[in-house]
Amino acid sequence: MTESHPVPDASPGPTKPEPAKIALDIHDILKILPHRYPLLLIDRVLELKRKERIVAIKNVTINEPFFVGHFPGLPIMPGVLIVEAIAQAGGALLLTEVEDRTNKVMVFTGIERAKFRRPVSPGDQLRLEVEVKGWRSVPGMTAAKMQGYAYVGEKRVAEAAVSCQLIDSSRGRASDGDTGS
Repeated sequence: MTESHPVPDASPGPTKPEPAKIALDIHDILKILPHRYPLLLIDRVLELKRKERIVAIKNVTINEPFFVGHFPGLPIMPGVLIVEAIAQAGGALLLTEVEDRTNKVMVFTGIERAKFRRPVSPGDQLRLEVEVKGWRSVPGMTAAKMQGYAYVGEKRVAEAAVSCQLIDSSRGRASDGDTGS
């Protein structure tokens, strides 16, 4: 069993220094990311170095809903979902730095230089390595740029540079007085 360290909660209060590297299990990940099945695409974090780097795992199984149609008889994980898994790993890294993350969500603002080198199939274990390339935080806005790589074994299967921004999760929701027309 891999050791897991408690995830800092989003409540205010005194903070304790965290170790340089930590591992997270699925229960910890669910406390950080808002994603849920079928779009939660990371299962475990092997390494997290605050504001710098994360290594996460996605266990790819035949039970994934996208394999029903992509492609019948030749199941291949869609490349856009591999990029989403990279972004979720990066989001887990960045959201650990946000104290009030309960009402926040990290959204894509850009994808650059995406490359897909090999197919990912049921039974593969996708290892996601994401590094922070830029981080900007001013009152009311946090944004980051990250470079991510996806591997199966020692073979690189995909890569992409992703940009994201932290937004208030109530943004885009209809207000109580909005009828939607």
